[in-house]
Amino acid sequence: MDLSFTEEELQFQQEVRQFLAQNLSDDIVEATRNNSSVFVEKDLALQWQAILVKQGWAVPQWPTEHGGTDWSPTQKYIFSRECYLAGAPMLIPLGLLMLAPVIMAFGSEQQKAEYLPKILSGEHYWCQGYSEPGSGSDLASLKLKAEADGDDYIVNGSKIWTTHAHLADHIFCLVRTDNSERPQQGISFLLIDMNAPGITVEPIITMAGDHEVNQVFFDNVRVPLANRIGEENKGWTYAKYLLEFERGGGFAGPLVEHEMNRLLELYKDTCERTASLDDNGEIRRRIARLEIDLKALEITELRILSAVSGGGNPGPESSILKLNTVRLEQAINEVSVDILGYRGFAMDAIEGGIPYRPDFTSSVVPRYLNNRAASIFGGSQEVQRNIIAKMVLGL
Repeated sequence: MDLSFTEEELQFQQEVRQFLAQNLSDDIVEATRNNSSVFVEKDLALQWQAILVKQGWAVPQWPTEHGGTDWSPTQKYIFSRECYLAGAPMLIPLGLLMLAPVIMAFGSEQQKAEYLPKILSGEHYWCQGYSEPGSGSDLASLKLKAEADGDDYIVNGSKIWTTHAHLADHIFCLVRTDNSERPQQGISFLLIDMNAPGITVEPIITMAGDHEVNQVFFDNVRVPLANRIGEENKGWTYAKYLLEFERGGGFAGPLVEHEMNRLLELYKDTCERTASLDDNGEIRRRIARLEIDLKALEITELRILSAVSGGGNPGPESSILKLNTVRLEQAINEVSVDILGYRGFAMDAIEGGIPYRPDFTSSVVPRYLNNRAASIFGGSQEVQRNIIAKMVLGL
């Protein structure tokens, strides 16, 4: 594999850098830098999304007929890398990179016309209704019930760990529409308005002090049959397709590289404060190992995601990316906490009942705590290994 950029690709890189220099404001970069959650705040993400939409660069992964670019995989990689390295926030992927591909692949023409433009513009802000109490990694055991009643389904039950449900105006849900067959064969995929009567959102505060996830309750919620994606009881197929994009539909390498740069900055700053921090070089050796693993992740990612540029899905190899991205992020978090040491417990003020520090070191420990959940969400590490064993290795 030739890893050097062509002259045309280098010119594109300069175009992206110029765009970022002119449009990525210091306040956006600062807010992103201090974020400790999986996603940045809604207003920040939508502010940056609007800028990218105006430029025509918000959804490079989408086909051109729906507003995407005709960039090559290398150009997409360059764009993603430059955005992360410049400190731009990640756009919220729930609608843009997870639901949208499902609608494009399995939705009706009416659904494409109704939902895709509103996802792109930010008019619709989506959350994901997959996990339930008792149905996480064993997702096929879900029990949220949807019974047909005339032109509607009546939905009862709950979803949990629902990221940004308190901010979203729509939710895409897996629901149980049949109990007579194997669990996977009785699931349907519904699009639900969060303002529908009977929906209640209860916050779940993480141990890092963030309100990012929630439990969503459905009490006799009426959802039009027209809001079902594809066929009834075929939702498991659509759900697996979506999870491939959740696990490997974007470039994680540049994100991890950005995290690595933050780690290097923290290491340098702390060494200047405490000369004896790394007398035996152990931290530097751990960082070097992470840098090698990061390069391997980037090469694997470029190889796998080249398939997506042709309109395909990442496939089971996306589980390889999920495993290694999580492993690297968590290892970076661990080294960062080790470097920070007792400073991780220092808090300067109270806001909304939650202690915080205004500088970016305040996000180190919360990021460490939040990223522990990455071993589970989007499919647990054990599930990913099973997928790799069966679908990739043929075991």
